Amino acid sequence: MKAHNLSMDSFWIPFTSNRAFKKQPRLVERAQGMYYYTPDDRQILDMVAGLWCCNAGHGHPQIVRAIQDQAAEMDYAPHFNFAHPAAFEVADVLTELTPDGIDHVFFTNSGSESVDTALKIALAYQKERGQASRTRLIGRERGYHGVGFGGISVGGIANNRLQFSNTMIPGVDHLPHTHSIPGNAFSRGLPEHGVEYADELERILELHHPSNVAAVIVEPIAGSAGVLMPPQGYLKRLREICDRHDILLIFDEVITGFGRLGANFASQAFDVTPDIITTAKGLTSGTVPMGAVFVSGQIYDEFMSKPGGAIELFHGYTYSAHPLAVAACTATQHVYADEGLFQRAATMAPVFEDGLHSLKGEPHVIDVRNYGLMGAVELAALEGQPGARGMELVQKTFDAGLMIRVTGDTIAFSPPLIMEESHMQQAVETIRTLLKTL
Repeated sequence: MKAHNLSMDSFWIPFTSNRAFKKQPRLVERAQGMYYYTPDDRQILDMVAGLWCCNAGHGHPQIVRAIQDQAAEMDYAPHFNFAHPAAFEVADVLTELTPDGIDHVFFTNSGSESVDTALKIALAYQKERGQASRTRLIGRERGYHGVGFGGISVGGIANNRLQFSNTMIPGVDHLPHTHSIPGNAFSRGLPEHGVEYADELERILELHHPSNVAAVIVEPIAGSAGVLMPPQGYLKRLREICDRHDILLIFDEVITGFGRLGANFASQAFDVTPDIITTAKGLTSGTVPMGAVFVSGQIYDEFMSKPGGAIELFHGYTYSAHPLAVAACTATQHVYADEGLFQRAATMAPVFEDGLHSLKGEPHVIDVRNYGLMGAVELAALEGQPGARGMELVQKTFDAGLMIRVTGDTIAFSPPLIMEESHMQQAVETIRTLLKTL
């Protein structure tokens, strides 16, 4: 259906000003490789991998074929007291990618479900091992952990919490964010200053006592809040503190997993192994909704130590390990491996870095930051109108054939891992030209 035939009354668009969008819609109708195409067949360079997720690019024939074949063979299989063999097979493939000791996986359908599942597992684990007082959770300011009640409770983005403040789970504290630390602007890779911000965890633990805390959850790189980098040594310091007090550490790798940083997971890129990893997005390269929670053998074994054949965890989803998602995931992992896309991301990272940092000195640019194929260009806000400059740029870039993502006045970049140098050059020069018009 072409755009001029659309009625836009029924669809309530998520995380969007519906009234503004419907006055000036940005519609895409098909996609291939690095590009979306509008209903009037304009080509739009995708520099955000859809929504941080299409790591193998769009329409990869191997993934498409796997989904089609599975739909023809079996549309659905229950995983409550029954199972599909392919779910076990893909679990083995995935746990080969995780850090040593993270060797079990619980399937969900999204990053939000993965986070809420991880929090429930963490709380249940503490009870299972006789530490029932450990009920508190610790997140971080400006963290994004999806939109479930658990996720917004440990998350630290104010607008995501504003309308639901009386329904969030109790017993949650937040570490300070690590953005805008003096001396860190325009850092290439991890910024030099701010490792001591991790020590705030000790202060929170002193307030509540470690014996009451179940888990700490952070994004290794905070994506949705504007691609906020951890200072050098920060994540290792968090791991050390959690170890010292016998607290679980959860890495939310919904964005950073599956090659985004040039490694399987950020935990390997930064050489810090958490107890639980949440994922989604790149798991299937965005083709079929799917999420996964990876847990350590220590956590899994605690549940399996129950006597008899009782259900170990009263939790799950109708669509956990849905056959189409499993087929998409299996094919996606083969594409990543066969085409060396994680290594390609590492190879392209310096090109990506140089391109973004070439925007330093352009109008309105107050910071540039990057790691792997994940980066941001932060703009100064218009006085009294935060976010206005960013949204103006979203429209102008789309009109110019480029898709970006903005958080407030920060432009986020997370291109498909198939990106070539020419794509980066096109994106940067488009942004450079348009900055002069804001």
